[in-house]
Amino acid sequence: MDTQNTSHIRNFSIVAHIDHGKSTISDRILELTNTVDERDMEAQLLDSMDIERERGITIKSNAVRVDYTADDGETYQFNLIDTPGHVDFTYEVSRSLAACEGAVLVVDATQGVEAQTVSNASLAMNADLDIVPAINKIDLPSAHPDEVKTEIEDELAIPADDAVCVSGKTGEGIHDLLEAIVFLISPPKGDLQAPLKALILDSYFDEYRGVVATVRVFDGSISKGDQLVMMQADVPFMVDGVGVKCPAEVPVDSLSVGEVGFVVTGLKDPEAVHVGDTLTARDRSCDAPLPGYREAKPMVYTGIFPIDNKDYENLRDALEKLHVNDPSLIWEPETSVALGFGFRVGFLGLLHMEVVKERLEREFALELIATSPSVDYHVFKTDGEMLDVRSPQDLPDVTRIDHIEEPFLHAKIICPPEYTGAVMQLAIEHRGITTDMIHLTSKSVEMHFDMPLAELILDFFDQLKSRTKGYASLDYEFSEYRVSDLVKLDILLSGDEVDALSFIVHKDKAYGLARGLCDKLKEIIPRQLFEVPIQGAIGNKVIARSTVKARRKDVLAKCYGGDISRKRKLLEKQKEGKKRMKAIGSVEVPQEAFLAILKVDE
Repeated sequence: MDTQNTSHIRNFSIVAHIDHGKSTISDRILELTNTVDERDMEAQLLDSMDIERERGITIKSNAVRVDYTADDGETYQFNLIDTPGHVDFTYEVSRSLAACEGAVLVVDATQGVEAQTVSNASLAMNADLDIVPAINKIDLPSAHPDEVKTEIEDELAIPADDAVCVSGKTGEGIHDLLEAIVFLISPPKGDLQAPLKALILDSYFDEYRGVVATVRVFDGSISKGDQLVMMQADVPFMVDGVGVKCPAEVPVDSLSVGEVGFVVTGLKDPEAVHVGDTLTARDRSCDAPLPGYREAKPMVYTGIFPIDNKDYENLRDALEKLHVNDPSLIWEPETSVALGFGFRVGFLGLLHMEVVKERLEREFALELIATSPSVDYHVFKTDGEMLDVRSPQDLPDVTRIDHIEEPFLHAKIICPPEYTGAVMQLAIEHRGITTDMIHLTSKSVEMHFDMPLAELILDFFDQLKSRTKGYASLDYEFSEYRVSDLVKLDILLSGDEVDALSFIVHKDKAYGLARGLCDKLKEIIPRQLFEVPIQGAIGNKVIARSTVKARRKDVLAKCYGGDISRKRKLLEKQKEGKKRMKAIGSVEVPQEAFLAILKVDE
């Protein structure tokens, strides 16, 4: 292909709500274009992690080059980027869209337009992309493509005349979709003679080649041996090699205008490459860096501790390596009296937290404990100073706190009308405030709530799915910080505070949570030879208590018959011994207690 002629290149992302079939459609496209041999074909081919395949979700965006011969006889180069659908990974989607001219918006023919469909369509429109609607799963008996077309027009304001009906499972309609991509998505624009300007979409660390970056070239070209520099990080390097993914890595002579491929940087420091940075030539740089996609801001913080303290350094190395291809991950060292040394890690949401913890355990063979998730609170002290508090242990003394602000979200829930009552009840239970309600069609209602992030990360999503029989879909975005009546709830064992079991909660919910925690711990902590009181306290005020009864040693077993005074003497002696033991006894808290405590529902 003539590198200066970009009219035969199409760069597009596949975006949709979670589980609407993006990866399956990608598989069919790879099959139809003979990009992958039949013997090498497997489901979710672009999902490279085991955890993605097991859960049936996409976590990382993946770019692949496909050559397609259209009905007009011309061969086109498609750069296809498969994106995640879960709300936690919206930043991955925004990053992918920054590299494209078009987007294929997939809508499930049985579910219709859902919350993330609306969100992803807005992202694509704001990026000024050509949108090709695709209605998937038309092979299912419950599919209603005509109604879904009406929904696309009514709810998304996208003309549905060009919507392509496809089945990712059977491959029906995939050829029509590829033709629509050729004719509806614009080719990339750029100047081959201009100074190099390329956006880093993704990167990963290779033991032998250093950091490998996935890039989209906007102007100029990249070849092996070029001297380049990253504009924002100001890191120079020499290109060790360039290539494209088909989806196996294939070396090429150069990457030029409009193309997507990978660049081997040879850099051994994972921190040197920033996703969203701009690559340019060292001796002939472009005027300004490309406008990066929006920065990913962690929403949820949790303490991650190695079960064996010897693994502390290994955990630090593992986090650094994961950070290379997941720039949203941030962490800082943290110590706990109960759990030792670890890190307070910031995540985009609960799914992101689960995925990262599982990757750390699998890919780096670490055994970890995660404490209860919390959010970033703004604590205003009486002297006017403001603190960012991400862990209950960092909260200052209650007498020095003037007020606390917590992050609120705009939540959008789409569900059938018959579940509106259940959804509103759930939102009220989680301190949500209804701001708007729109009847989109006779079969769907869109509800808007303002809700504290701390409530959403506990069990809101699970409850929403169970109360609406799985029909409701949720999308949310950060709104603002608001003043709330928050307190620190401490758990005391035998009068000693266990720092890893502290929570920051709303005053109205503190009693219920304390009661649940005390009862749960009572079941888990093994019985000792002395009584162990478990108390939930706010400051110096105990608000809930349970007691682990003493394990009674039968000192009268050897006394059969005989005088009662002899038995009483033995029991008095035992009572004295227990008093002494209680004074010096410390409670061993098993690791299961920390794991089970996180599963306490309010």
